[in-house]
Amino acid sequence: MSSTNARVWLVTGTSSGLGKALVEVLLHANERVVATCRNPAVHANLQSKYPKSQLLVEKLDVTNLEQIKAAFEAAKTHFGAVDVVVNNAGYAVLGELEAVSDEQARAQFEVQFWGPVNITKEAIKFFRDVNAPGKGGRVFNISTAGGGMLTSIILHLALEGFTEAFVKEMLPAWNIQGCIIEPGGLETEWRNSSMIQVPVHSAYDNPQSPTVQFRQMLQSVPMIGDPKKMATALLKLADEPDLPLRVQFGSESNALIRSKALKTIKDAEKFMAVSHSTNKDGIDGEAYMEQIMIANA
Repeated sequence: MSSTNARVWLVTGTSSGLGKALVEVLLHANERVVATCRNPAVHANLQSKYPKSQLLVEKLDVTNLEQIKAAFEAAKTHFGAVDVVVNNAGYAVLGELEAVSDEQARAQFEVQFWGPVNITKEAIKFFRDVNAPGKGGRVFNISTAGGGMLTSIILHLALEGFTEAFVKEMLPAWNIQGCIIEPGGLETEWRNSSMIQVPVHSAYDNPQSPTVQFRQMLQSVPMIGDPKKMATALLKLADEPDLPLRVQFGSESNALIRSKALKTIKDAEKFMAVSHSTNKDGIDGEAYMEQIMIANA
């Protein structure tokens, strides 16, 4: 595939970790890339290696609405299209719910929830109104498999809920799809440079505390995820004609998500009588949902 006919990817958070690996994999595959980050100078080496016809580096703080709009405008001017958007920018906050301040939690939400929300809004408009009619585009939102970072769990539940809603709103004719990526642990710089560790709350300062145990595990257990392999998997996933709503990257992520899903099913079956008892008399919920789905097919 020549670079002039390749897809155009706009990727956030490309200075390190998965974002950096993705940019390198995409360029090696002759895709075209708008690599965005807060410090564009980190890509000087890539800019010297790849032509401007293939790589555009843009300054972007995902909490800045004007910079978001400017990044898409630059992509339009430079490449004339954007085909794939990857919301990857982010960092970790490690701490108990009672330990993490509102300011810390809200700051993380600005980056990893409202950032992707506002970027996705711009992506939808671009896919629909700038790209050729029906060409559409794809949005990949990088979530997580979960773990013990409690504020991050709340954050990623919000991001995943937003992604589900956005996908359901898209008209089929627009050909706009979205997918949630749930990576497991990555062996990158994040544990040292991209994670804020909040001191343990006094009420949880106990060897039996789940959060204390998780903190210890996080510092000692090697991460088994390979960022380059994850980037390659994402590139392949973009070729799928119909994207799944969620994909787990990493066997440990797959195991964790499957365990959660199975427990949800088990609980639903165990408390089915409670669930059914809340309907109006004589209403069959399953038949009711089938009628709604048929009516809206």
